[in-house]
Amino acid sequence: MRRVVVLVESHDHVCYRYRYAAFRDGLRSYGWALDPHVLKKTRSGQLTQFTRLRRADVVVIERKLLPAWQLFALRRFASSLVFDFDDAVLYHDSYSNKGVRSGKRQRLFAATLRTVDRVIAGNWYLAHLATAWCPRGRVERIPTCVDPGSLPYADPVRTEDVELCWIGSRSTAKSFVYGGPIFEALGGALPGIRLRVISDCFPSFTHLPVIPHRWSVEGEAAALAACDIGVSWLPDDEWSRGKCGLKVLQYMAAGLPVVANPVGPHRELVEHEKTGFLAETVDDWRASVALLAANPALRRHMGMAGRRRVEEHYNVARWIAPLANCLDQAASGSRPSTQRSAASIPQGHFQRLQTIRTGRSTTQTAR
Repeated sequence: MRRVVVLVESHDHVCYRYRYAAFRDGLRSYGWALDPHVLKKTRSGQLTQFTRLRRADVVVIERKLLPAWQLFALRRFASSLVFDFDDAVLYHDSYSNKGVRSGKRQRLFAATLRTVDRVIAGNWYLAHLATAWCPRGRVERIPTCVDPGSLPYADPVRTEDVELCWIGSRSTAKSFVYGGPIFEALGGALPGIRLRVISDCFPSFTHLPVIPHRWSVEGEAAALAACDIGVSWLPDDEWSRGKCGLKVLQYMAAGLPVVANPVGPHRELVEHEKTGFLAETVDDWRASVALLAANPALRRHMGMAGRRRVEEHYNVARWIAPLANCLDQAASGSRPSTQRSAASIPQGHFQRLQTIRTGRSTTQTAR
């Protein structure tokens, strides 16, 4: 049994749970044992930790941008080094008071990509970013996935007291501050609509009642299935374009139709008028939510279409083999096959992102 060590922020961090822990059993069937390591706090502890990585066949740095000395030490001791990222980590997040762009983070990102043997990106946009500093033959796109079989299916019957659903963390809940006018407008125009927030913090609106639901690993599936419509709003910036749309995948896997703004991962995940609606203006949001709230049959139809989309394209079972193949190639030191695999990135997706180097903003989401 070969061993892949994943350097993680914590064992229960959402990125590790969805991008690696979800694949644990499947990877074992391909001969890979998953071994998460939380990076030690002290320099001496880190050096000791790094020296022990000689025993691993592959070491994965999960989304963290390490300082130069740590990268050097990892490169020295790890026989094969992989960088996995599911956020545009070369930027500050959308809500940073420093602005989105960061020269320091971009330099660390570039140094990381030049140091590692392989890169695993969570979506096409992130794969584009990686190819500015890493040969495209060493970049794989493996999306964030969910296991739809582990989620109970929503049963849309209500036409009154319809519940919108939002799931996320304290950091992403800041979207309610910027997208607040949309939610206020929904509450004012559609009496009886409520918003269930599955999180560790909860917004407050004047017109839209909020049902706080404290998030837990054990309770999130049932909480999602108790709702009627999944909602997501993102700022239109470089950080958001790097998101992998986990909450939208969770909604669709639970059989919920989705209403989201056409930004970043929403464009790729939500099929407009098939699995939900891409709503840009306040009027778009009001019309989309009103239509779904009044029509349980439409919610069921769109929810089933979304579930099928997850099962076909974003299912954990669908991506076990590509992930195992990527680890196999990393361990062997071989270059990717020229034959296209499920994880390989199409030729057309590899135009260089000159915007990264010139500082001009990208206006379209990579698809």
